[in-house]
Formats: sequence, C-alpha cells, structure tokens
Amino acid sequence: MSGRRVLITGGNSGIGKATALGLARMGAEVVLAGHDSRKTSDAIEEISNKAGSTSISNLEVDLASLDSVRRLANHFMDRYDRLDVLINNAGVFPVRQKLTSDGFEYQIGINHLSHYLLTGLLIPCLMKSQSARILNISSQMHRNGKIDFHCFKGYSKYNAQRAYAQSKLANVLFSNKLAQLLSAAPGSHITSNALHPGGVRTAITRDVNWFVRKLLDIVFISAEEGAKPSIMLASDPAFEGITGKYYDRMEASRAAPLAYHPVLQDQLWLVSQDLTGFKYDL
Repeated sequence: MSGRRVLITGGNSGIGKATALGLARMGAEVVLAGHDSRKTSDAIEEISNKAGSTSISNLEVDLASLDSVRRLANHFMDRYDRLDVLINNAGVFPVRQKLTSDGFEYQIGINHLSHYLLTGLLIPCLMKSQSARILNISSQMHRNGKIDFHCFKGYSKYNAQRAYAQSKLANVLFSNKLAQLLSAAPGSHITSNALHPGGVRTAITRDVNWFVRKLLDIVFISAEEGAKPSIMLASDPAFEGITGKYYDRMEASRAAPLAYHPVLQDQLWLVSQDLTGFKYDL
C-alpha cells in the first residue's frame, strides 16, 4: 500500500480504526473522516505509534449533516489531488428514532445518504488514481431489509432493527448500481464492492440494553477480525478490477435477491439524488 491514499469514514474506533491501522502498517497514507474530538486525536496517535507512520490525519465531518459532508469533500480536494481507496465504513444503530440535521431518519441518513453524497463528490479524485477501490461496509442484516421510501424522513412506528436492515440493504444496492455506472464510465478504473465484516464488537451497539450488549460481546468477534475483509479488499492485488461483488467476511458471496433488483437500484439512486441534491457525473 506504499504510495496509496485511503479515506475511511468512522475511522476513530472499532472496525474503522482497526482497518486504518492495518493499512497504515502496510505503508498507506490514511485519512480519517470523523469528528474533531479527543477520541479522534487519540486514535491518530495510537495508529501512528503502532504503525510507525506519520501519514495519518483526520478531516472533520459530521455525517448527520450533508453540508458537513460537502465541506469534507471540499477540504479533501483542496488538500489532495488523488484518492486510491474510499472505505464507507461509518454506521449508526440508535435504539430510539432520531433525525439528521437535514430531517432524514438517522440510519438511512448516515449509513446511506451521507456516503452516497461523499462518494459522488470524491469521484473526480478517485478518477485520478490508476486503480481506485470503493468499499461499502454493509451487514448480513441487509438480508432482512426492505426499502420503504416513505420512511426516509422518519417512521410512524420506529423499529431500530428494521431501520438498520433497510440502511444496510441500501448500502448493497448503492454499491451494485455504482459498480455498473463506473464500469460504463469512460476512463474509469474504479471498482465498487460491498462487504459484511462479521458480527463485530463495536461502539455501534452502545445504545443497546446493557444485558443484550454483554451477550453480543460474548458471541461477536473483535474489531481486528472484523477489519480483515476491508484490509484484504483494499490492498490485495488479487482484487484488481473486480467490481459489483458482495463479500461475507473473507469470501465472495451472494447478497440478498433484492440487492440485485434493477428497478429498486434505479429507484434508490434517483431518490438519493433527489434527497441529497447531488447528481453523479458519470
């Protein structure tokens, strides 16, 4: 990964931090995208010390605000001319319904819409790479998901698991549609793949009942184990040019049938375009 630049959303904890550390150890220049906080500063210090690298930085963003996502993209393009790997890693799972600053249900807003916008804004930087990769972190729970566009601005009866499954299905739908568009785009050497990292002990369950959280801690894997698929897909030369795939941990797998539904892919793309106010130039 020497000479390769990576941007990771939500890279100050959990899978994101473990992925950043793994790629930094391989020589990558790693840019985190997260809140400007003590937690982020501590993460950068820890990654730098363990990797023996000074090429770790953070660009501030609040993924609950599309304006903040636009500022992040502008700051990145002002500072860097090229991006080799974009890892859309950040995710939330609030047990009670919340809305983003733009009025979207929190999970679809952060887990999907913010990454739809960020990816589109950074396409010009990815195009400048000789071989760029986009990784969209989904979940096995996408298999339980259904897309209800009427709920993108809030549920009348909120169910956290239902909302999470919807957002994770949106990740795979987005990844697959993006792969198609990039494959047809002139001069593009960008791939787009989605993955399930496994059931991982991370802060995403911090709002869950403490007893349930303790049970999950017993059966879930470590963040380091959960980061292995992202590190593999971001760095391994064997995945050069492979696009439009879904990975369950370290193996290629078949996503839920809905993830390949062309009409649903197109509908989600158009709704995302409308809600974010951003149209991809592909």
